[in-house]
Amino acid sequence: MKLGFMCGLGNNGLCTIDEYIAEVQAAEAMGFDQAWMGQVFSTDAISMMTLLGRETSTIRLGTAVTPIYPRHPTSLALQALTASAASDGRFDLGIGVSHKLVMEDMFGLSYERPAARTEEYLRVLMPLLRGEQCDFDGHDYRVHAKMTVPGASTVPVLVAALGERMLRIAGQLADGTSTWMTGPKTLTSHTIPVISEAAREAGKPSPRIVASFPLVLTNDVPAACTALEKQIGIYGYLPSYKAMLEREGTSNPVDIAIVGDESVLRDRISHLRDIGVTDFNAFCVNTGDGSIERSKAFLAAEKALWA
Repeated sequence: MKLGFMCGLGNNGLCTIDEYIAEVQAAEAMGFDQAWMGQVFSTDAISMMTLLGRETSTIRLGTAVTPIYPRHPTSLALQALTASAASDGRFDLGIGVSHKLVMEDMFGLSYERPAARTEEYLRVLMPLLRGEQCDFDGHDYRVHAKMTVPGASTVPVLVAALGERMLRIAGQLADGTSTWMTGPKTLTSHTIPVISEAAREAGKPSPRIVASFPLVLTNDVPAACTALEKQIGIYGYLPSYKAMLEREGTSNPVDIAIVGDESVLRDRISHLRDIGVTDFNAFCVNTGDGSIERSKAFLAAEKALWA
């Protein structure tokens, strides 16, 4: 299992370019396999990863995730291929539909047919990322084009897939999935078997399962959970995440967070590896008292023992 982390959390996602570079360079030196970056209302994630590609040498870089609605697949393909060229092929593109609250209510974009639109998007995006001619005529996209970026490699695509239809689309057309607010029970009984079956039926390799979890190394669990509730409680109200939490048997995002001392974190992470998670993405939450640095130092030390 590969070890990654969500970067930019130390300043509530409002980091300068220099701060991102320093954080990811430090993580590379610590032995992390990957740095992930979300795309919300601040620094553009693919642009930042393109810069980081020139400032690092071994760590993989990826978006978790880039919303598809605001970006035409031809534009996104060029951005992703450019990031790949800048990083010598170390870039993974995570995409998703985001949420109606953001895309429709805030941005004024239609949120109709999210699964069908994702399927069309991938049918355009995937051949472009392989450097192939795309000839596709669908409901939302009609594309006849080819993209070429010197120095770029084929870009792996991970879809933020939660429901069964999205998981099947990801398994058939993409390279894996990137999950959030999805607990170990749901990963075992729903996520991994559904996407894996779809990949097998399509004659594809086993998909990557990138599982993101809030994480805090602490001896004061109640205080950490109180801080977590303030920072991640909102996710329990978003319909797609709420559905995943309900599958897990809870309505509170804090219940699936990985919180506790070294033995607790070690057991929880080992269980994820055992059930088939291929990439662990640590969302190291800032609960004060150097919690992010402490959590990342523990993860790096554990990773050194996995080999």
